[in-house]
Amino acid sequence: MRMITFLVVGLAVHVVFFLSIFDIYFTSPLVHGMRAMATPLAPPASRLVLIVADGLRADSLFALLRNGSTMAPYLRSVIEERGTWGVSHTHVPTESRPGHVALIAGFYEDVSAVAKGWKENPVEFDSVFNESRHTWCWGSPDILPMFAKGASGDHVDTYTYPAAEEDFASTDASRLDSWVFTQVKSLFESAKSNSTLNARLVKDKNVFFLHLLGIDTNGHAHRPMSQEYLNNIGLVDSGVSELVSIIEDFFSNDGRTAFVFTSDHGMTNWGSHGAGHPSETLTPFVAWGAGVQRPHKGTGNHLYNDGYLQDWKLEHLRRVDLNQADIAPLMASLIGVPIPVNSVGVLPLLYLNNSDQFKAECMYTNAIQILEQFKMKMKQKKETTLSCLFTPYEQLTDPKQAEFIEKARILIQLEKYGDAILLCQALIADALEGLVYYHTYDRFFLGCSVVLGFVGWTSYVVLVILKTHASLNMHPDILKQKPDHTLVRLCGCVTVVISIFLLIQRSPLTHYVYCLLPVPVWYSVLKESNTLTDLIHSAPSLPLWKCFGYFALVAFGIELLVVSFFHRAMLTVGLAVFSLWPMLSGLFDKAKCHSVNWFVGCLCLAAFPLMPVVGREPNIHLVICAGLLTLFISACFLWPSRNRTSLHLSDKQQFVVQLLHVAVCAYVPFLTHSSLEQKQGLPLLNQMISWVTLASSILVPLMSSTRLFHRLLSIFLSFTATYLLLSTGTEALFPPVLSWLMFVWINIEQEAMIAEGISGRQELSTIDFSASIDISKIRQLKLDDIRRSYFFVFFIITAFFGTGNIASINSFDPASVYCFLTVFNPFIMGGLMMWKVIIPFIIVMCAFETIQVTSQLSSRSLFLIVLVISDVMALHFFFLVQDYGTWLDIGTSISHYVIVMSMTIFLMLLSVVTHILTSQRLVLWRRRKMHFP
Repeated sequence: MRMITFLVVGLAVHVVFFLSIFDIYFTSPLVHGMRAMATPLAPPASRLVLIVADGLRADSLFALLRNGSTMAPYLRSVIEERGTWGVSHTHVPTESRPGHVALIAGFYEDVSAVAKGWKENPVEFDSVFNESRHTWCWGSPDILPMFAKGASGDHVDTYTYPAAEEDFASTDASRLDSWVFTQVKSLFESAKSNSTLNARLVKDKNVFFLHLLGIDTNGHAHRPMSQEYLNNIGLVDSGVSELVSIIEDFFSNDGRTAFVFTSDHGMTNWGSHGAGHPSETLTPFVAWGAGVQRPHKGTGNHLYNDGYLQDWKLEHLRRVDLNQADIAPLMASLIGVPIPVNSVGVLPLLYLNNSDQFKAECMYTNAIQILEQFKMKMKQKKETTLSCLFTPYEQLTDPKQAEFIEKARILIQLEKYGDAILLCQALIADALEGLVYYHTYDRFFLGCSVVLGFVGWTSYVVLVILKTHASLNMHPDILKQKPDHTLVRLCGCVTVVISIFLLIQRSPLTHYVYCLLPVPVWYSVLKESNTLTDLIHSAPSLPLWKCFGYFALVAFGIELLVVSFFHRAMLTVGLAVFSLWPMLSGLFDKAKCHSVNWFVGCLCLAAFPLMPVVGREPNIHLVICAGLLTLFISACFLWPSRNRTSLHLSDKQQFVVQLLHVAVCAYVPFLTHSSLEQKQGLPLLNQMISWVTLASSILVPLMSSTRLFHRLLSIFLSFTATYLLLSTGTEALFPPVLSWLMFVWINIEQEAMIAEGISGRQELSTIDFSASIDISKIRQLKLDDIRRSYFFVFFIITAFFGTGNIASINSFDPASVYCFLTVFNPFIMGGLMMWKVIIPFIIVMCAFETIQVTSQLSSRSLFLIVLVISDVMALHFFFLVQDYGTWLDIGTSISHYVIVMSMTIFLMLLSVVTHILTSQRLVLWRRRKMHFP
């Protein structure tokens, strides 16, 4: 197998492994075909007003200011005099789309659905809006369209402002909320002279939805503790007060309007959201009006020991917490519409102010609605599973379901409403557990298939290394193997059996991929079994103790990398140990200067994992310092080489231009943020410089000299310039320090190879990437190459976690992209943040590519060892996913598995990019046709 074929196959296999985790753990929980369920009794409210203050934290609304006053006096008076309040608990990811889906549709959207579309529905789902007679919506163009599209009929009207208004550089983002309140007032004012509109408004089962984005925008731009954020809360409070007055006057104070005020998610102190910090998951909930319980004394508040009641001075009032999905059945019950068929929310009875019969009927409706989902889920799973293999959920078999329903109806008829409510709540709990049971029914089977394929692939790569790149004396028959027809027939039979099994079960196409992939992988492994036999025969001639020692160290090192995903400080420990490598290996006496540089570089880099991932205050002056450090490091490498290797005039001019460009890019963030602080917006010149720098970052290095250090320095300068534009503080120092250590690593590896007797001394600055390679000088792998590969993986992980943690969405500050754009655009902003993560990868990859060239190894021999290490790490996380019982732990391990697989795929793709960046390596690639079995 040629190298290019091997990379393509490896890439395809890893993409399958990467996607499998989403197919196993993040499939849509929705089922269709259920009957809509509504309470048969008359509802207490004719209309509902839902107000969602995007990005509002619970403590920001409920807490008092230092002087004892509040930024929301009207809502505070509602809590104390008219309604019921509590904390709504959201789920991760704490983003606007899943938050609104939970609020209005009553279920928690899976991660894959969030990725499929921001504004529209990736899958159809029911909602309170869809079940209403008519819904009027005002707010953001990022939220409203997803509830309008898919609604049956045309009874959901949306009014949105232009997307360009969502500007973080805006002088006052609260104008977004003012626009919403103005539009609502306009609607009711128009209805006074428009009989058709008036007739629609006075009907029952209507919903008015106000999405207020100003608080979220001000929180991102100025932080939740800023005066802008607090003032926006005050504006919303006064707007709600005026809105309630207008609505009550329009409907002649008929007492038939229910009001709900809440938020989709909170926000961290540093102005971001997406993860599971309490400041993100705890949101305010206030309900008042028709059908809503009035304030009660603080009985039952002993259940809440979080200390918030005392801090908020609300301990004298009853607090009723609820899950975000519980709000949908509450709203549906208040206005008498069917509960959304996909809802998994449980009706919070303490919010209802009605008869016990009404509460019992509503809870019964809620139980039957969730039971309908359970029955449909069970039916679908039963139809796609062989009857002999199907295992039903024991708590809710068909007889038990009928018994539950009959007993609940009898209790309601006997007016034993309390007992009926308790029975319905038990039925809901069982049905929800049953939904999870059937939703995860195939998880173990698919997980085993993926693990089998993973182990097979890793085994195959190990055999490829042993056969093609290790210094083993292979038997001639091994190199001239013929196909084993028995093995081929066996694999063919297994393929047919698996295919028939999946066909009978009507499994989706992806299940065929996961279950059949292990067959060709293990066929390749078994076909190379002679290699393993030869290794066993060669064992007596190998330095076994040295081999076992290396493998023990690598195993310990891999475990250290796994632990570093949970505790970043482990990277600091690893770098501290790395710093001692020259002393422990005896290189210090042979290369004192490089050893000291290595020691200092490792310790400097070790400081970054100890820095806080989130919550860092922007410090633009550090970006300027990083620019100066970049210029200093560049000068340190350019000055000593001026006499050893001459540069053409054009190359000198390019370096001068690049150095000036870095200086400009270090100053642009300072000018940009100064302009934004003065509320003057993003300067057009700064924006142009930023986008041109980004577009040219890959092209500029290709114009530089192909001499080793000159090309690497050009790559370093080009990508660091872009990185500076995406930085707001200490992370800007990371690429210069990392690049410094990479340059030292290249030099010290050269000294290590001289000490091992692998190569003679060669001036690294004279090596040309475009020079032809003498194939006769290409050597086989040695044990020390395992260390080189491990160093590379360690540096890649350090590059990933050194400046932020992509597993936590809230580790990224939106201010990082302000040099490029300030208008909210999740995909462009996400792309820029991803590029910021990839830049340190490229720096490490280019250094590793250089080490492969200078160490006289074949083009991808070291990379195969890297694949084995990364695959073992991914497999480790996959096993952790299977072992954990709580979703929080499972989610953490899944995110880490996704990170490792993403990095492996990125490394495969970046290996091609680094060929291009190091000039004409693609030509050399064609000349060096490395064959694999």
